[in-house]
Amino acid sequence: VATEEVLRESLFGKHAHAEVVIGYLDDQPVSMALFFHNFSTFAGRPGIYLEDLFVNPEVRGLGIGQKMFSYLAKLAKERNSGRLEWCVLDWNESAINFYKKIGAVAMDEWTVFRLTGDALDDLANQAD
Repeated sequence: VATEEVLRESLFGKHAHAEVVIGYLDDQPVSMALFFHNFSTFAGRPGIYLEDLFVNPEVRGLGIGQKMFSYLAKLAKERNSGRLEWCVLDWNESAINFYKKIGAVAMDEWTVFRLTGDALDDLANQAD
């Protein structure tokens, strides 16, 4: 359901909710990382949550993904963030192997829950 207009408002509008980093190779955009800040009450500090990372298929394997992660890690440190985190589908073995290679640890004890659509509407209506 994302449109160019929705993305423009969400990323560059009055109340931007996320940031995007574009990666270039030979002056051509080849990757992007979309992220936003979250907060850890345990750490007492903000974190960076990576929502999407994309590297063009024709340049995968050239270290661009690692460069993107390195940049985000540096940004997290500059912003005094306590962590950089993201989700991955459990069947995406190549991504999981890459994440382990860069030192990431799976948070297997956590389960993601989500409210959308009618369930989100129904719960929101209970606030009245």
